[in-house]
Amino acid sequence: MRTALRSLKPARLATTGLTALGAAGIATTALAGTAHAAQAPAKPATKPAAVAHAHDAKAKADTKADAKAKAKAKDEKKDEKKAGGKEYADNLDGWIREARAIMNKHDIPGSYEGIKRNIIRESAGDPNAVNDWDINAKKGTPSKGLLQVIQPTFDRYHVEGTPDQLTDPVANIVAACNYAADRYGSMDNVDSAY
Repeated sequence: MRTALRSLKPARLATTGLTALGAAGIATTALAGTAHAAQAPAKPATKPAAVAHAHDAKAKADTKADAKAKAKAKDEKKDEKKAGGKEYADNLDGWIREARAIMNKHDIPGSYEGIKRNIIRESAGDPNAVNDWDINAKKGTPSKGLLQVIQPTFDRYHVEGTPDQLTDPVANIVAACNYAADRYGSMDNVDSAY
């Protein structure tokens, strides 16, 4: 529509200018019309900003998801390498890595980050932490260990191959993650007391 209007304007001007300019006006109008027709085609319309923004957001989300998947795979490889008879550090990092190696063998889900986040919230990383004030403690069954598990839950979700002791750091993590997997799908889905 816009192109059609442009071509009409010079023709109208040419008609009014014909009397004033004579043959020179006709030649100029004809050349201008030809030159106008030979112009390069207009640029294709660019994507609206919302579409471009949505595309950028999707690309960023894909990149973030890829990075998260790579980090998880890297953590699992570290756990698998160390599970081959090697010793783990006797600290929070070592306990989580050893627990994850056992969990991988038993198909119990839970990322390093999800486990650590819950440990820090529940016990601040103290494997001997005991909650002596909540409803469980008042009933005579205090929650204990890194992930604050009560004895009946530990007994039900204990995994063979780990010590049968509630405050053992690795056994506590594996049993708690086994419980969380059964109840919430994964320890990664737990964001408060469970």
